[in-house]
Amino acid sequence: MSSPHSAIVGMGRATYLRLLVFFLAPAAIVYTVFSIYPLLATIFNSLYLYHSETKSYDYVGLGNFTTLLTDTTWSVPFWNAFRNNLVFFAIHMSVQNPIGLALAAMLSLPRLRLRATYRTLIFMPTMLSVVIIGFVWQLILSPLWGIAKLFLQTFGLGFLFAPWLGQEGSALITISLISVWQFVGIPMILIYTALLAIPEELIDAATVDGLNQFQAFVWVKLPLILPTIGLVSILTFVNNFNAFDLIYAMKGALAGPNFSADIMGTLFYRTFFGNQLQLGNASMGSTIATMMFIIILIGVMTYLFVIQRRMQRYSF
Repeated sequence: MSSPHSAIVGMGRATYLRLLVFFLAPAAIVYTVFSIYPLLATIFNSLYLYHSETKSYDYVGLGNFTTLLTDTTWSVPFWNAFRNNLVFFAIHMSVQNPIGLALAAMLSLPRLRLRATYRTLIFMPTMLSVVIIGFVWQLILSPLWGIAKLFLQTFGLGFLFAPWLGQEGSALITISLISVWQFVGIPMILIYTALLAIPEELIDAATVDGLNQFQAFVWVKLPLILPTIGLVSILTFVNNFNAFDLIYAMKGALAGPNFSADIMGTLFYRTFFGNQLQLGNASMGSTIATMMFIIILIGVMTYLFVIQRRMQRYSF
């Protein structure tokens, strides 16, 4: 029988603590250096105003946030990027996640053949580089040499073609749908895994009660996977408000035309590092990054303390 001071049978508390530190220290150091420190440094920089002429900092408290939200020089692009981010997120929530749910439901059908092949093909775009995805879709949608116009003409729908990436009203929507096509495999896999975890006895009981496959999915499976759907939703929220790479790959830092595809990630990049229209501003760039963190934090906290608690009763 081990003593009360032993953490594990045959091992003293001091030895256990040394092993714990030995195995956790590398991960803790990496996480601190590459996550915690940059976050704290960004918040710290947002409280100071940088003067490029003298290369000095002045403490202004929340002054940078007031400037960002009220000064037209900064507030106009910020609110434009915030609205575009909401549209970007709404398209993913209303298109990507329902399609992922439908695909997962179809893949979980017991009589479906070649499900592994379908699963691999659907998930494959997720593994491709965003740069490759952006370049390929630019070629496909190009009015000069793209195949999208020819494809529509083949079905008598050539009149629907337009330079979607070059129009202010359609650029962001087009990029959002391309992102949906690339990442729809993620919600599909997560929901599919949750569906496989449902005990077969429940489905058999529902079948005995007279439910068909669709009714069993709606009344039995769907309530049981609501926690997973909630997790997929919050992951979509976090990823969309951290989005940057696809829009930058397809439209550059200016996210044109006329900033119509500009989101908070591209606004931060353009503000912090500068571009051909403005010099880099570390203070305002850090302020935008901090606002992104606050928005994401509010969304995650809302999910954890409001939505997740209500869905826990459906878990098993």
